[in-house]
Amino acid sequence: MLTALKRDEEPDLVPVWELIINEPVITALCGKVNLLDFVEKMDLDGVCVSEDIQIKKFESTPHPAIIDDYGVKFSYSGVIFQPSEGPIKTPEDLDAYELPDPNIEKKYFSLKTAVHRFKGKKAIVFLGHDSFEHSAYLVGGHANLLRWYILYPKAVRELAERVSNYKQTVLGNAAKLGADILLTGDDYAFRDRSMMSPKHFREFVLPYLEKAVAIARNNKLPFIKHTDGNLWDIMDMIVGAGIDGLHPLEPVAGMDIGKVKQLYGNKIAVVGNVDCTYILPHGNEIEVVDAVKETIAKASPGGGHIISSSNSIHYGVKPENYRVMVQTARKYGKYPIDKELVEKHRNQSYRKKARKPTSFRGGMDGEYKYLSVLWMKVCC
Repeated sequence: MLTALKRDEEPDLVPVWELIINEPVITALCGKVNLLDFVEKMDLDGVCVSEDIQIKKFESTPHPAIIDDYGVKFSYSGVIFQPSEGPIKTPEDLDAYELPDPNIEKKYFSLKTAVHRFKGKKAIVFLGHDSFEHSAYLVGGHANLLRWYILYPKAVRELAERVSNYKQTVLGNAAKLGADILLTGDDYAFRDRSMMSPKHFREFVLPYLEKAVAIARNNKLPFIKHTDGNLWDIMDMIVGAGIDGLHPLEPVAGMDIGKVKQLYGNKIAVVGNVDCTYILPHGNEIEVVDAVKETIAKASPGGGHIISSSNSIHYGVKPENYRVMVQTARKYGKYPIDKELVEKHRNQSYRKKARKPTSFRGGMDGEYKYLSVLWMKVCC
């Protein structure tokens, strides 16, 4: 993974890694094991861990609800805990609001466990954030935050500075504790466009992405930016922030991994992007194999590619399809990449099939991914 992110030479294999792997898939493939056991049993090249969420309060009636140490309330929807209320209702609430202590030791238990087990053997990726996503949680959702961009720009900048300073400290602590790669997970886009205008992105989001990247630079670590959605309107700014890799490049959002590599492969590694909205949940084995071959053909030649799903191995993924994905990546992801495979598959596209309706919300936004982790840590 480190060689792929450096982009100056080909590794021996195309690395295989996932941002998040949810428990039902883990259990179906490997039994009642934890994430680290699963990563080892599946022979993945890296593991992703995050800041351990501290629960400040748990309410059981009338419906289960959680308040985390940021003061954000999550209510149980019947499937998962979803944010229902933020502690900052008005700009005036900023004066009294205090973020939790980023140096509490128990926030890094998962990271320390991964370092102890895998340091020097598998890449340890630490999932942190810049400022956008958690600013949204604190003010009660993304819609509120985007409204504040227009109504209360001064308050938004103050909030972003405070959240960013906290998250920078967390990323810095992760680097000192042994993380090999830093990653931020704030999502910036929908499937057809960015959530905010390029002007607002440049003003309210980009400076804090740059600060997160600087933490990695200062600690001599590579940095991966995760964001779902169609990024073309803000792509130059994201790459210009100095990131080393971009994940997951959703095919259903128009992010063709081959095109991204062609345009930006001299600056970043591409991380992705086997479709997890149709192919992995509902496709058959042949479709999975073809999707992996296509992804390798478009992104792997010359190095600079880490293969993963187009978001995460979520609850809706068919476990056997994920196994086929990993096995196929191992079989065909050997350097040098077979020229016949590249010639046959590089101009193919499974995007039409990937757009078929699915009962699971593919292309999950950052809120859902954060809650998937929260659900696992609190309830599993």
